[in-house]
Amino acid sequence: MKFQADLTWKRPLIVLAIMLLAIGQFVVAQNLGTAPQTNVAVQGETAAQPEGAFLNFINWIGNVIAPVGAGGAVVGAVVSWLTGRGFGRWLFAAAALLAVSGVTRLIEFWITNGTAGVT
Repeated sequence: MKFQADLTWKRPLIVLAIMLLAIGQFVVAQNLGTAPQTNVAVQGETAAQPEGAFLNFINWIGNVIAPVGAGGAVVGAVVSWLTGRGFGRWLFAAAALLAVSGVTRLIEFWITNGTAGVT
């Protein structure tokens, strides 16, 4: 008869760790410093103008959503690796989300600095 360890404590511990990491990601992503930033549009624009609304949307995707999703994908890769399943797709998803973040940051740079036209 082979010895089998009782692993019932492992699942709640993993769920707790994932929840703490996810909550931490959201707390860090929403940290704006000491003063809250409300009703703030792009510099020189109002949120009612299409350029300001588009840049705010790109900024939100590139700076908040994609990095938090990449962090979640890395957590998914760690959990998959710990449970003995394939983790490559999770790492690919994390890399793809970071690439989306980089591309949106590039678009943001083009929008803010591209006022002179193509030279």
